[in-house]
Amino acid sequence: MDTSFIKGIIPPIVTPIKEDETLDETALRKLIDFVIEGGCSGILAFGSNGEFYMMEEDEMERALSVMMDQAAGRVPVYMGVGNIRTTKCIRLARMGASMGAKAVSILQPMFIKPTDEELKGHIRSIAASVPDTAVLLYNNPGRCGYAMSQELVEELAHSVPNLVGMKDSSGDLTQTIEFIRRNADVNFRVMCGKDTLIYSGLCVGAVGAVCSTANYLPKLVCSIYDKYVSGDLKGSLEAQWELNPIRLATDKSSFPVATKDLANLVGMQVGSPFLPNLSSPPKQIEHLKRQLVDGGFEVVG
Repeated sequence: MDTSFIKGIIPPIVTPIKEDETLDETALRKLIDFVIEGGCSGILAFGSNGEFYMMEEDEMERALSVMMDQAAGRVPVYMGVGNIRTTKCIRLARMGASMGAKAVSILQPMFIKPTDEELKGHIRSIAASVPDTAVLLYNNPGRCGYAMSQELVEELAHSVPNLVGMKDSSGDLTQTIEFIRRNADVNFRVMCGKDTLIYSGLCVGAVGAVCSTANYLPKLVCSIYDKYVSGDLKGSLEAQWELNPIRLATDKSSFPVATKDLANLVGMQVGSPFLPNLSSPPKQIEHLKRQLVDGGFEVVG
């Protein structure tokens, strides 16, 4: 299976919505063009910043249809699957594959805390349901309350034919490098999931990063990767330093609303988060604006 496309900067695309919480197709198409023209190497539909946990299956189908149509083969589209119930994940994975998604990304189930055997069964079943589609793991202990163990990932990487990589959002560089080292013999492709660690991840062998900040600063985020692979390590590190204050400023907002706030501030008009989340309060919006301005970026929203 060709996995060479798994690389670069991939935004977990936000889901633009109108006041009645229906999909804003015009805004989504504009955002897709914005990130592709900004240099992104792919698009992740229904990542955590895409608010997948708020969406019904028919809403996801419509949004994915728009993404596939607007991307038009310019970059691969990844289908995020993060529900708790295995059978629902299988339905969503098959939907994504049937609509042309290049890969399926599996987040460990939230709220429950499965044993490794239960989690292996969950992942194997989803991967087996889309045997001709590349499958990635998505390790996000901060949101799910537990991590995928090194042993679990190593066993699955060496035994599931279409399980070809992962996104690691642990924020622990030792974990990231061990996921890479222990599975290098099967060309397991690991992507960094922390925007503040893109440069560091590349230094230890990651092939790219899945970055929420690429929803609103795609050129800056992509420059970290592009400069690194071109050999300009100093420039890559400096771009990482430029990004970090803006990314860290989002921590003062509730998750994941700041990504939409900042996308709106740069003119993307993606709307508010799904309720019960609310856009950041005025004081935090001003803080986010200051970080953009201090970084040399224009605020237009």
